[in-house]
Amino acid sequence: MRKTVFSKLLPVMLVTIIISSCSSVTVRPDGGDKNRDQPSYLDSKPFYFWGLVGEHEIDVNALCEGAAVEQMQSVTTVSDFLMGVVTFYIYAPRTAKVWCGE
Repeated sequence: MRKTVFSKLLPVMLVTIIISSCSSVTVRPDGGDKNRDQPSYLDSKPFYFWGLVGEHEIDVNALCEGAAVEQMQSVTTVSDFLMGVVTFYIYAPRTAKVWCGE
């Protein structure tokens, strides 16, 4: 049975999609392990053209109301990834998370 080019590329494409679907950048000012609890702040921020256009700032001092910032994270969630795929990455959101201390 002869394989078509598509059937040969399908596994490679699936692995590439799965590997690139979720990513995160985590910043912990005091170091240590990642906090996996629910964040104090969670919001999706819009970016465009493969994430090359768009800039967002989050005032963590105002957000945490004077409490220490334990962790900040920028994440591409599964829903962010799917939204990017559906729009051919013209719209490519990322999710921002912040954990405040007590």
